[in-house]
Amino acid sequence: MRPLRCPRPVRTLLPGLLAGLLVGGLPGLGPAAPAVAAGRWPPPREISYTEWQPGLALDGASVRHRRYDGRQYDVARWVGPWVSPGFGPTQLVASWSARTPGDSWIEVRVRGRAADGTRSSWDVLGRWTSGDRFTRRTSVSGQADDLASVDTDTWQVHADSGLTSYRLDVRVMRRSGAHTRSPVVSTIGAMASRVPSGTVPTSAPGRASRAGIVLDVPRYSQMAHRGHYPAWGGGGEAWCSPTSTSMVLGYYGDLPRPRSYDWIPAGHTDPWVDEAARSTYDAAYQGTGNWPFNAAFAAPLAGHAFVTRLRSLHEAERFIAVGIPLVASISFGAGQLSNAPISSTNGHLVVIRGFTTAGDVVVNDPAAGHRRGVRRTYDRAQFEDAWLARSGGLVYVIRDDAHPLPGGHHSNW
Repeated sequence: MRPLRCPRPVRTLLPGLLAGLLVGGLPGLGPAAPAVAAGRWPPPREISYTEWQPGLALDGASVRHRRYDGRQYDVARWVGPWVSPGFGPTQLVASWSARTPGDSWIEVRVRGRAADGTRSSWDVLGRWTSGDRFTRRTSVSGQADDLASVDTDTWQVHADSGLTSYRLDVRVMRRSGAHTRSPVVSTIGAMASRVPSGTVPTSAPGRASRAGIVLDVPRYSQMAHRGHYPAWGGGGEAWCSPTSTSMVLGYYGDLPRPRSYDWIPAGHTDPWVDEAARSTYDAAYQGTGNWPFNAAFAAPLAGHAFVTRLRSLHEAERFIAVGIPLVASISFGAGQLSNAPISSTNGHLVVIRGFTTAGDVVVNDPAAGHRRGVRRTYDRAQFEDAWLARSGGLVYVIRDDAHPLPGGHHSNW
């Protein structure tokens, strides 16, 4: 097996992870023990997801103008309310569903407020368009101030900021004088979290495990695209995210229509994966692993998509039980995930598609060299540690109208 160097390094995932590894052991020394010391409970995994439906579009009453990259655009703006998640968040990831016909695009920004009233600058979380003919789809890393900074798609809150609330700002833009339909933002959401790094206790199997539910998710290999289209990452190791997103869209029967990828030569293997890679490519990041960009690509096709974190595989089982597979972000060192097609990875996306009756995780791992090897079964404890301890349990939730979200008490979807 080989290591995988996906363009989603673990350094962007959880603050304090390196310290946790130095205390709990370095990658390559085997899986961390899942047990919690007697009489001690792990720190809480505080996660809050909030979503709005602004229906933001250009109309005569609200249009302003802005110059960007030497061009003038008509602009409409929506500013959300202040949100206090009930804890001091350390990270925030936004996601949205939008349509951007012709020379149009959207910009998503966030601002924070500390307990003493101090406010951060407005930080850009992404400039997004569904196409790439007129405007580059891009993140804007940096933008550091005294409260937070941006790392690709993640708003990183400084540890001593005292931040307690945030608000979002969304703008839709269309080239002035263009006669295309207005861009529209249907939904905008934000996942704020404060989750501990380091090893995690293994969750108890739930309903999906007891029933041995495994969803019929099609299998695609990112390695079948090795060397494809260097302008959008070059396939192979770089395309774990769009390949996983495509597998979930294929499960719902909502892959892109053939006319959207008629630019790809006939006979090309799974051309919809190449289309997904082109449609999720982040010009500044130079990769296809931008989490919100993958959700934004999937949302108009399936109907709904957002980025959040889950607290355990027990929560993931609730999605599987109602027929919703999950794209999960994982990372692991040598010997830490048995039966994986790769020996290690600093950041990788797979599809959680079900559970065995023993509680182990059935996934589609796009890093397999061929379709037949994509389906894998991973030890529950090993997978939960590779997922929760590294990305904080991050997932893309992609679904259609026929698959409502799990009910019951929750704060993260």
